Formats: sequence, C-alpha cells, structure tokens
Amino acid sequence: MKFLLYLPKGYEEQEHWPLLLFMHGSGERGDDLNLVKKHGPPKLIENGKDFPFIIISPQCPKDSRWKSEDVVALLDHIMQIHNVDDNRVYVTGLSMGGAGTWEVAGAVPDKLAAIAPICGRSNETVVEKIVTIPTWIFHGAKDPTVKVEHSETMVRLLKEKGGDPKLTIYPEAKHDSWTETYDNEEFYTWLLSHELKMRKKMEADKP
Repeated sequence: MKFLLYLPKGYEEQEHWPLLLFMHGSGERGDDLNLVKKHGPPKLIENGKDFPFIIISPQCPKDSRWKSEDVVALLDHIMQIHNVDDNRVYVTGLSMGGAGTWEVAGAVPDKLAAIAPICGRSNETVVEKIVTIPTWIFHGAKDPTVKVEHSETMVRLLKEKGGDPKLTIYPEAKHDSWTETYDNEEFYTWLLSHELKMRKKMEADKP
C-alpha cells in the first residue's frame, strides 16, 4: 500500500510517540497520494499544522475498498520500524474509512487505545470484539450518503453489550461531518487521554 507518513517535530528526541492511523473516503482512492491530502489530518499537515502523533495515512487502491488485513500489515510494519508507543495507537477514518475503522478495530482490538469512526457504515459483526475500546463516533444528521442511523445503530449495539461509546451528531451537517471533527483540538485531546494498558486494567478489574 502507498501511504503518507508524518513524523512529529522533535521525533528523534523522544523514545516513543503515539500513532494515529487515518483512513480516507472513497473519493481519494487510486495511485496519487496527493488525493489523500484532501481531507482530515493529511490536509491539516499540508496546511502547516503540527501534531503530537506519528500519523500514517494509507491509500486504498482504485475501485477497491479497505481490506483490514492490508491495513493491519502496514500498521504492524510502522510499529516495528518507528518509535511508536504501543500503548497509544489510535484509528480514525471518514465515510469508507469510517467503515474501515470499524473493520480494523474488529481485526486488532487488543492493539488499539481508542477509535473514532466518522460517517461510516455500521458493522454489526465487530461489536462484541470492540465493546471495551473507547469509541467516539461522528455523523451529520442530514447525511444523504451514509444515513446517520448507521452510527446510531453502532452506538445502540455497543451499549447493549456494556460499551460506553460517545456520539456526536452535527444537526445541520450532510456527509461532511469530518471537517469540523478534525478541526477540533478536543478530538485529539480525547484520543491522547486513552491508553491501552489503562483499558486492559479496567477490563481485568471488572467482576
């Protein structure tokens, strides 16, 4: 897979860094990596924003959809060759990448500290695997492309299994519920507040 890699300022001066995996939507597929810079963290990086993460932004091939095994293989590769804090690995994506976020989380729930799917289709098959992963879901109430019910369904199913997902619905937003999300500093603060060892300790402490 082709991918964009962002290393934070002072990368060499710190032993471990959080890792954020970003998965784009269907419009950015292909073999031109510049397309990946259209939305989300890659767009913000292109515009000069600094992040306290290593950010990996793969590109899905043309006429294809995200394959979790390919994304996980890339994630593992990056974790092996870069200074990644295994305790703070996060996944987010929009539209097709939102659906991909659910799938990747279901494939490697024990590797992720938190996830944030944006306007992605629901995936009931992963609910039991991801129920303890801190999850913040975003959607536009007037989304004509992927109906808001997809996110509402995932919230309901996760809560039924004992999960505690966050849901933000933008009342006037259509399909673009990602610009406001990725522009919000609170979003990144929330991601960084979660650590894998903290989640595993909570799981172990449950009766």
